[in-house]
Amino acid sequence: MKRPWPFQHLGLKALSLALAVTLWLAVSGEETVERGLRVPLELQQAPGGLELTGEIPATVDVRVRGASGALSRIGPGDVVAVLDLHTTHAGTRLFPLTSDQVRAPFGIEVVQVTPSAIAMEFERSMTRQLPIVPAVDGRPAAGYVVGGKSADPMSVEVVGPESAVRRATEVLTEPVSVSGASSTVEQTVTLGLVDASLRLKDTRSARVKVEIVPGPQERVVRSRPVHLRNVGASLAAQATPPVVDVGVRGAQEALRRIASDDVAAYVDVGGLGPGQYSLDVRIDAPPDVGVTRIAPVSVQVVISSGKP
Repeated sequence: MKRPWPFQHLGLKALSLALAVTLWLAVSGEETVERGLRVPLELQQAPGGLELTGEIPATVDVRVRGASGALSRIGPGDVVAVLDLHTTHAGTRLFPLTSDQVRAPFGIEVVQVTPSAIAMEFERSMTRQLPIVPAVDGRPAAGYVVGGKSADPMSVEVVGPESAVRRATEVLTEPVSVSGASSTVEQTVTLGLVDASLRLKDTRSARVKVEIVPGPQERVVRSRPVHLRNVGASLAAQATPPVVDVGVRGAQEALRRIASDDVAAYVDVGGLGPGQYSLDVRIDAPPDVGVTRIAPVSVQVVISSGKP
């Protein structure tokens, strides 16, 4: 077997040695410096069934030492502080943060970490079904109002810290615009929660239906006679004026069905003796309409002895 000649490729070996010496001289000649950095805080191996609550810093401050050239080449994500949470359980926990928990490139020394410890609070995770409450924006066309509102699905599962889930009462939707609408509006919208510590388990949207119905209308029932009720025995009573106009308000169909005789105006004179009185007029009307005005609102009533 032919033994290798030690001086074979002598030129290449000499070139490699020269490059190595040059690199060593360049590195050894660099000044060692310190620099402060703000680096991301990474949480690892968080146990299942627990929720982290409260504000946790996204970054921490570290001081690093190394050759000036090496420090100048540090980029985002090259230095990261890491906390291992695998032994955590419910309650308030204090995690020390040392230089050993900071990942840095070779040749970079971590000399200080601020803060030196981080407090975190953990709660048991909870899932609960909450109803979806549709939100509406805008006003329907003139003469129409918003009627019933419904969502499909009607409810969704919400996940989060136990205390926050117990406080929550509803899931909101992106507002459905009904501006200028004169018929039912249907729209698929995004779901959301007011509490940022809560999240939706699966469903992210819902189909919302908003009914647009004719608004209440008004009608004036004119010249309704004013009846005098509970006139005492042996007494006579007379109202001036003897008739009033009555304004009523309700759904269009209810107003169409109403007859003049369905609206009765009266004054109760029970317990009053002879004399002149100014008394308010009262109205009996069907339950599906409301009285908006009476003109006049009161009448002069004269009560006298004996029947005229």
